[in-house]
Amino acid sequence: MSPSWSTEVFDELRRAQVRQVAYVPDAGLSELIRLCDAESAMHSITLTTEQEGVAMLAGAWLGGDRGVLLMQSSGVGNCINMLSLQQECRIPLLAIVTMRGEWGEFNPWQLPMGQATQAALEVAGVIVQRAASVADIASVVAASARLAFDSARAVAVLIPQRVLGTKEFRK
Repeated sequence: MSPSWSTEVFDELRRAQVRQVAYVPDAGLSELIRLCDAESAMHSITLTTEQEGVAMLAGAWLGGDRGVLLMQSSGVGNCINMLSLQQECRIPLLAIVTMRGEWGEFNPWQLPMGQATQAALEVAGVIVQRAASVADIASVVAASARLAFDSARAVAVLIPQRVLGTKEFRK
């Protein structure tokens, strides 16, 4: 797959004035992470767990910066309790989540959280948007950034495994 979607999403993050990027390394987001890391106007932080990003970006907002949390669906479960911060304090959160445990998954350990990601986020009060194709990713991120930052809500963009392609593992 062409990395052009990453460049388009990066451009949308810059247009949305995102200055802080919190992420747990992920192969599906590697090109976007590389672009954010290389951008001098953005401060990228590698996290040890995704919930740290929720708190970090709340602090960024309180300090006047906009941010984005980049993670894989398996990390969503780590964030559920911390998302109450955004709900109760009406602090915006923009998250971009690459999905696992869906289309053509080879790793059975990815299935439980992959199947529960959208429902778990919605129960936690997060507005969930899904990209239907590679061509949709950047526009979904742009609309989600506006929604999150203009309404002070948590919004997650899910990029399905079918859109990104499946990882391969050969014995």
